[in-house]
Amino acid sequence: MILETWVYRCLPGRLPALLARFENATIELFHKHGFKPLGFFTTLAGPSHQSLTYHLQWDSLEQRERCWASFIADPEWHKALAESEKDGPLLVDRSNTLLRPTSFSPMR
Repeated sequence: MILETWVYRCLPGRLPALLARFENATIELFHKHGFKPLGFFTTLAGPSHQSLTYHLQWDSLEQRERCWASFIADPEWHKALAESEKDGPLLVDRSNTLLRPTSFSPMR
């Protein structure tokens, strides 16, 4: 198992538009392309309160690459992205991390 963690840091006031994009388009597209989302979170306390963090589970790096390539090539994704950014960009930056559980992790 591989856990992928993404953090999207939004421009001031743009978090609602990002959350709407995920709720109305991205999650459905994730399922369409074989993603297994584990959770989506906004920051309650911490250095960046204008952020969305989410986790995806993968069986292998090959599965991850295949699913992301399919997602990125989907015209529906490009339409949703353009629509959500019609009033300007949403993000300051984004980052992702790929994690592998240890032998003693409950998530093996």
